[in-house]
Amino acid sequence: MSKKLKRIVTSLLLLVIVCLICVYQVYISYNKLTTTNYSIKTNQINNSVNLVIVSDIHDNQLGENNKDLISQINSLSPDVILVVGDIVNSDSKDSKIVTNLMKQLCENHKVFYSLGNTDIDYMKTGTSNLEKELEDIGVIVLDNEYKDINLNGNKIRIGGMYAYAFGLNGNNNVAKNTMEEGVFDFLNDFQDTDNYKIMMAHRPDSFIFGNASKVWNIDLVVSGHNHGGQVVLPFVGGLYGGDQGWFPEYDKGLFDLNKIKLLITSGLGSGKQKLPRFNNPPEVVNLKISNK
Repeated sequence: MSKKLKRIVTSLLLLVIVCLICVYQVYISYNKLTTTNYSIKTNQINNSVNLVIVSDIHDNQLGENNKDLISQINSLSPDVILVVGDIVNSDSKDSKIVTNLMKQLCENHKVFYSLGNTDIDYMKTGTSNLEKELEDIGVIVLDNEYKDINLNGNKIRIGGMYAYAFGLNGNNNVAKNTMEEGVFDFLNDFQDTDNYKIMMAHRPDSFIFGNASKVWNIDLVVSGHNHGGQVVLPFVGGLYGGDQGWFPEYDKGLFDLNKIKLLITSGLGSGKQKLPRFNNPPEVVNLKISNK
C-alpha cells in the first residue's frame, strides 16, 4: 500500500471514529439518565427537605413509558417534585406522554408545575388545555401563584411564574409600571413571608438580568430552559443559552446571585433546536436543603 493510500485510509478511519463519537454523544444526551446532587444549608430550615427538580422534558421518554425516569425519581425519595416547564413541544400532537408520567408521579408524591415557553405555545395552538389536564390528575399548577406548605415540619412557600421579574422594553430595573401586568404585585406578595421561599421560573434569565436578583427577597429560584447550553463543549461548557446568548455564564448548576440562590437544571430533552443536545445527558436534580 502506497504512503498516499495509507494516509487516505487513516484519514477515513479517523473520520469514521469522530462520527461514531458524535453519534454516541447525541444518543446519550437523550437517553442516558443522570442525577445531579446539590445541597443548601440555611437557618430557615429545621429538618432536612429533599426536592427533586425536572425540566424541559419536551416529550422525551426515558425508558418505555418513562419507566426509567419514574424509577430514578422514586429512588430519590423526594418530599416534593418541582417540574419547571417545557414538558411538551409547541407542535406536540397531544399531552399523553407527560400526563401519563405526571399521573404516575402523583400517586406517591406531591408534584408542582410551572409553565415554560413551549407549554404556552402548545396551549395557544388549541391542541388541548395542558394546565387543566395536569390539575385533573393531581398536579399543582402555579402560574403567578404560590402555595404555602409544610414539609417535615418546615414552612415553605412555593411559587411559579414565567414572566420576567424586571421591567420590559429596555427598562431592566424593577418597576411596576414597566413590568408585565400583575407580576410586580405577585412577587411583592410572594416575598412577604418568613417561610423559606422557592420560586419556579422556567427562564433563569427572569432573575439574571436587570436588578431582579438584588431587589426580590427570594431564597431559591429553580429554572431550566437553557438545556445546559444544548451543546456542551469539553473544557468550555454550554454553547448557547436563551437570552444570555453564546457561551452563557449561567448554563447549569447552583449559583449565588445577589440575594438569591439560582439552581438551573439542564433538563431531560429538547425540542426542534438547530443543533441536537450533545455531550449533555438528561438530568434529574436532587436538592437537599438542611439546617446549617
